[in-house]
Amino acid sequence: MPGYELWSDAERKEVTDVLETGVLMRMGFDGLRKGHWKAREMEGELCNRFNTKHAHLLSSGTAALITVLTAMGVGMGDEVVMPTFTFVAGFEAIIAVGAVPVLAEIDESLTLCPKRLEEILTPRTKVIMVTHMCGSMADMDAIVAIAQKHNVKILEDSCQAIGGTYKGKALGSIGAAGTFSFDFVKLITCGEGGAIITNDTEIYTRCDQYSDHGHDHKGKDRGADLHPYIGVNYRISELNAAVGLAQIRRLPEFLALQRQNNALLRQTIEEHQLAGLTFRHIPDPEGDTGSFLSYFFPTEEQAAQATVKMGEAGLTGNFYWHNNNWHYINKWYHLKAASAYNHLSTDYRQRIMDAANKPVPQSDAVISRCISTAISLLWTEEQIIEKGHKMAAIFRECLG
Repeated sequence: MPGYELWSDAERKEVTDVLETGVLMRMGFDGLRKGHWKAREMEGELCNRFNTKHAHLLSSGTAALITVLTAMGVGMGDEVVMPTFTFVAGFEAIIAVGAVPVLAEIDESLTLCPKRLEEILTPRTKVIMVTHMCGSMADMDAIVAIAQKHNVKILEDSCQAIGGTYKGKALGSIGAAGTFSFDFVKLITCGEGGAIITNDTEIYTRCDQYSDHGHDHKGKDRGADLHPYIGVNYRISELNAAVGLAQIRRLPEFLALQRQNNALLRQTIEEHQLAGLTFRHIPDPEGDTGSFLSYFFPTEEQAAQATVKMGEAGLTGNFYWHNNNWHYINKWYHLKAASAYNHLSTDYRQRIMDAANKPVPQSDAVISRCISTAISLLWTEEQIIEKGHKMAAIFRECLG
């Protein structure tokens, strides 16, 4: 992880196509673009690779989440379930559409815990946002069964898990819709960008219109488009799409390298037979993208100590999520206080704070013992083995 590590002539070629025409906008200017439609091409590649009817590119993964929640009809008074461990964009998007983010416990898959899900569903629950964190997947069979029982839609936030699968199905294609992020540190990058995939034509049409000022896109003359609904501008540029087009075609190459490096690092650590060290539960190991190797210590103190010692030893790319400002509720102070630049009604603000400040002891017990090591595509076999032995020596010392 990620795609920027293996920049190549393939990306340069696609970007050069756009620069030679000068048409940087994804829409219009048909005669000037010389047949180059990079955003459309990338959307086609996404549909083919993930076996969905529709794909829609946007300016970011956050824009994708806001757009698809809007398209799914989420709004004022609604609740959206999301995990305690995700990226801040999850609750930012929910609040952006006027709904309340309801935090759900996670388990050692580092994703939503199905056993604790039903207890937080209410008549106001509109969507369950399942986040496939750190390259791996949630237990989708169990979550789908619960969603169907309660007639609630599933949105898969697959921004960190593009290319992953669950029982043969692409992550993002199992629920009503799925989202991806293509920022600079994702497995494939557009520099900045995001996407929605779905088999629901109504959701797709709404996404297409909402993200472009409500244009209905039914005619050839953009200036004559009707605007049946209010929208915003979340369009991706052709330059960003050009980079992503090359990268999505290289996804199998990236995944193969990442999985190979992940497996070797784990194997090297496991050779040391460290009593007490356990690895993340992965519901479908064959579908793991391998972007992170995640493991647990028996106690919070041991995990925190190991993180410090790895840093002192020059071992980088290790994340102790319990103290991470972006990804775990522990440091989401702005959410807990419902701090916003725009005015929130007193009742709405209180609902956000009530939901965000409920204790999550199961999640705390999981995350406080967990470290995730990001997997580089550039590591050599020798570097991985050396890294694994150094990590194991530190772990043994911390485990006592």
